[in-house]
Amino acid sequence: MGFLEWLTQTPYTQWVQESWGWPVALTLHAFGTAIIVGLMAIIALRMLGLFRTIPYSAVQRLIPFIWVALAIQVGSGLTLWMTKPAQYLADGMFEVKMLFLIASISVTVMFQRVVRSEAKGWDAGGKTTPRGARLAAATGLLWAAVLVGGRLTAYLGSLYPS
Repeated sequence: MGFLEWLTQTPYTQWVQESWGWPVALTLHAFGTAIIVGLMAIIALRMLGLFRTIPYSAVQRLIPFIWVALAIQVGSGLTLWMTKPAQYLADGMFEVKMLFLIASISVTVMFQRVVRSEAKGWDAGGKTTPRGARLAAATGLLWAAVLVGGRLTAYLGSLYPS
């Protein structure tokens, strides 16, 4: 028995498949996604000039919530993946989602560094730098692509035949 086959037979995976594990993991995954996409939308829109009452430096306080939500997403996503890992790995739409996820995490790290180093200057100057605005927009769009990729995995991928 290969590793992926063994994984589907673990007690944890069996519990997920035969109990409330699947709906709980799916719900946590949805909430994690909603938190990330929602906060990134607020942050990106602020960086692009909306929500002027929010200081740029306050954006920094929202970023840790994105990382907590990401941890929830990864944990719940791995739980869902463990139920049929070979099928997920063979699904092209799932691979696209994973590429967007990797890109999103990378750009979020870059964006966080820029916010940490430049936000006070943005507050003092009354506007963000073009680099900050571009990174915020890219981060928001990439996380939205992860969301759409996840939904399309369920409908366009080969995981759930109709």
